[in-house]
Order: sequence, then C-alpha cells, then structure tokens
Amino acid sequence: MEIEIWSDVVCPWCFIGKRRLEAALADFEHADEVDVVYRSFELDPTAPQHGHESTLTTLSRKYGRSEAEMRQMMQHVKDTAAEVGLDFRIFENVHTNTVDAHRLLHLALAEGGAAVQGDLKERLLSAYFERAEDVGDHAVLRAEALAAGLDAARVDAVLASDEFRSQVWADVDAARRYGATGVPFFVIDRAYGISGAQPTELFASALQQAWDASHPVLTPLGAETGAEACGPDGCAI
Repeated sequence: MEIEIWSDVVCPWCFIGKRRLEAALADFEHADEVDVVYRSFELDPTAPQHGHESTLTTLSRKYGRSEAEMRQMMQHVKDTAAEVGLDFRIFENVHTNTVDAHRLLHLALAEGGAAVQGDLKERLLSAYFERAEDVGDHAVLRAEALAAGLDAARVDAVLASDEFRSQVWADVDAARRYGATGVPFFVIDRAYGISGAQPTELFASALQQAWDASHPVLTPLGAETGAEACGPDGCAI
C-alpha cells in the first residue's frame, strides 16, 4: 500500500499531520507493507530565497490582521503541535522559499528510496519548526541532506542547478488534478484522498478501509451442499 503526501516544509499542519498519520500507522497491523512517499507543494513559490522577514509579519500582511491577532492564531498552532509532541519555535520562523528543499527531497527519493526521503523530510521540518532555521539557506539544506545520508557531491550538484525542478512542478500539477488546494493532502493507493491534518482516528479508519479494498476476503458459496470435488486424497465417488 502506498501513501503519497503532498506537503511543504514550512507548513505547520503538515508536520502535525505527519505525526497524526504516524500514530495511526503505529497501531496498523500491516504498517510494514505501507510505503510513504512525499510529493512537492510550494505554499509560496514567490517567497525570497533567503528569509529575512518573520513569518508572523508576512502572514499579518497577507491576511490583513494585526500582529497581535496573528500571534494569537499562531499560538493555537503551537499548542496543537505540542499535543503531538512537537515544540514549535513558530514565532522565530522566517518566510523563505522551499523549492530547493523540494528538489533535494526528490533527490533523496531517486537515490535513497522512500525511507531516506522520509528521513530528510523529518529533518527539514524539524530544522524549520523546532530549531527555527532557514530551510531556503543552502548551508542548512546541505547539512540536513548529508545527515540523511545523501552523497555530498550529488547534493552540491543539485543545489547548483535546476535538477528536479520539473519534478516539483509535476507534483504541484498532480495535486491540482486531485483537487487539492492546500496541504497536507494525503492519497492512499491513488484511491482515497484525505485533506488536512485530520485526527489520528480518521487516518486509522482510512488505512483499514484502503487495506480491505485491496485485500478482499473471499466469501465461500455452496460449501454447505457438500458438492463433489477432488482433493489431495482423491476424488469423491
């Protein structure tokens, strides 16, 4: 079974949703047969390469709210993150571009598989939200990519080029075709879509439903009639 997750590394609900899905998978008896793959989604492709303005200021301007109002809204996000064990430094975050982070996530998937990509995704989310680092900064990206086990020369080559940019765009287009307008957006076996950081219970139910749909249980008919048949010990006569 495959779960595709469209998300951005500067999306707080993506990190919270990741934890809630992980909690559901921890209790799912077939979790060892589930692959999780991350797809790209840029919340703001126009964001500067290196963040200088705080996310608080950016969001206040975007939504026409005072910084005091926006701080209250962001505190709710911080409190919700704490419920799943995350210590967000959300008021220290800077507004930054994430396309290079997404390109490295594609490199991780291509050269290390879903497990390495998942490790890098976790590292990038943690760097941004738990350490308030700028995930548009190539030094930060390089350090996290190497910590995830990626080859230094390949990481440097990707960061110095446009490699995997077309794959990022393709992911964004795919999300739109699915009707996703925001993230996180989860797709299970390309048949079940889940929008937003839903409760763990919903993820658990969706996992079981998707598993049951792809592994139907055969319903025997006519067994009670004792109709003639052949078996290892011979045939009925």
